[in-house]
Amino acid sequence: MINIFNDPIHGQIALHPLLVKIIDTPQFQRLRHIKQLGGTYLVFPGATHTRFEHSIGVAYLAGRLLRSLDENQPELNITKQDFLCVQIAALCHDMGHGPFSHLFDGMFIPEVRPNSPWKHENASIEMFHCMRKKNGLDKEMKHYGLNLDEDIKFIEESIKGCKNLTPWPMTGRTEDKSFLYEIVANKLNGVDVDKWDYLARDCHYLGIPNGFDYERLLKSARVCDMNGRKHICFRDKVAENIYGMFHTRYTLHRQALQHKIGYIIDIKIRDAFVLADGTLKISNAIDDMLEYTELTDHIIDQILNKPNTRLKKCVGEARLNEDKLERILETSLEDRSDDKIEVYKVAHLSSRRELTVFQAKCMQPLAPNFQVYWKAMPSSSAVATSNTTPTYPPAHCTKYR
Repeated sequence: MINIFNDPIHGQIALHPLLVKIIDTPQFQRLRHIKQLGGTYLVFPGATHTRFEHSIGVAYLAGRLLRSLDENQPELNITKQDFLCVQIAALCHDMGHGPFSHLFDGMFIPEVRPNSPWKHENASIEMFHCMRKKNGLDKEMKHYGLNLDEDIKFIEESIKGCKNLTPWPMTGRTEDKSFLYEIVANKLNGVDVDKWDYLARDCHYLGIPNGFDYERLLKSARVCDMNGRKHICFRDKVAENIYGMFHTRYTLHRQALQHKIGYIIDIKIRDAFVLADGTLKISNAIDDMLEYTELTDHIIDQILNKPNTRLKKCVGEARLNEDKLERILETSLEDRSDDKIEVYKVAHLSSRRELTVFQAKCMQPLAPNFQVYWKAMPSSSAVATSNTTPTYPPAHCTKYR
């Protein structure tokens, strides 16, 4: 029986019963509590969507792309097993994400385990195997005609992707099915259904206009032979759509994903995770997928409810009190009224935002995250950093970052 999901981005989504059984497992349901954009919702209130609906959307688009290719090029011999395996890979490709998504594997794990090669793609494969064993999914897969020896390997390879395909390194499918590896995680050019879904979904929830329409790409996609290998290609007349896809991605990063306040919040959440790791053993969960199944964004609530004011300070004080800083600086400068007057500017390194302009010959260090800019009269200028030795102001003035 086909199940129907009502998705705000793609409308009515019909999914195969095997995919529904995967969705109903605790390992997949965990994604309901992993926000797609991490702490970005603290800056953009609408960005509360999760990896759960994104993964369902990617599985849906993977099925649509395969159906389009199969209808237009039946000679590709895309089997029912190919359909199921690619959609399973699409559904499970983000199961390895930790709390606050990329903050966990991109900022926290490198801090507490600097030499660890752990990545969320590898964790997705481990979670997939854990899900199979704990929920008896192998029996269901066999029931729907999957060959566990080769199809499980194909699902793993599709989740992880591969950039270097010469000589042919895959074992799940032969080289004549190479195009199947470009659907979920396309390491060759980045045009894949994962990107199609998150661009549409992130723009929707962030309130950012989306100039990319994946429908034209779906209709024009064809498999072509290039240098002895089969690749998914698109008509030249949809080149503008592909340019629009990458431009939309750039816009997302520029306006939201790399927002300066969002980055400061991420740093504070990471610091809280690092401080709490000694007590809550957060990083140990990556070694045990059953424990990892319990690790979600709710860990931040555990941290905030701990009777440890230092952790709360890390999370709560994500923004600099600029008014208080300005008063401190003005007071300190009044005490140095005998100094010769020159122009100084103080900027916070995290945001590169100019706070105010002060007048003094030299200033005492205020904080490690600040940098002094001075203006040499009448035209040249310099920036004081730990690696430069400016000619002005005089050497006795303190330089700091």
